[in-house]
Amino acid sequence: VQLQASGGGLAQSGGSLRLSCVATGNIGSMNEMEWYRQAPGNQRELVASITSDGRTKYSDSVKGRFTISRDNAKNTAYLQMNSLKLGDTAVYYCHAVVIPYGVGIRHFWGQGTKVTVSS
Repeated sequence: VQLQASGGGLAQSGGSLRLSCVATGNIGSMNEMEWYRQAPGNQRELVASITSDGRTKYSDSVKGRFTISRDNAKNTAYLQMNSLKLGDTAVYYCHAVVIPYGVGIRHFWGQGTKVTVSS
C-alpha cells in the first residue's frame, strides 16, 4: 500500500488550500485516515482524523477552519484548509490504518506535502 499526498504549496494568511491523499495497492479495507503535520523544530502532531464511516476529529488549533473528508470509492482523503494562519506552516503527512487482503492491520504514511503560509 502506498499513500500519495498532494496539494501543498504557498498560500497567504487567510487563504485556503486543499490537500489530497490517495491510497493505492493491496487495500482490503481502510479504517482511519488522518492528517498530521510537522513544523520545523516541532514534533509531528495530529491535525484531523476520519473513520471509515465518516466520524471526524480535529485538533483544537484547526477546529472550525479545517475540514477532513474522504471518498471511500477512490481510497482518498482530503483536508480542506481555510483561514490559514502563519502557524499552519508545516509539512503535512497523511496516515492510514489499512487491513490489506491476507494481512493484518498495518499503518502507512504518505511522503508529506509542504504548506507555507505567508503574511
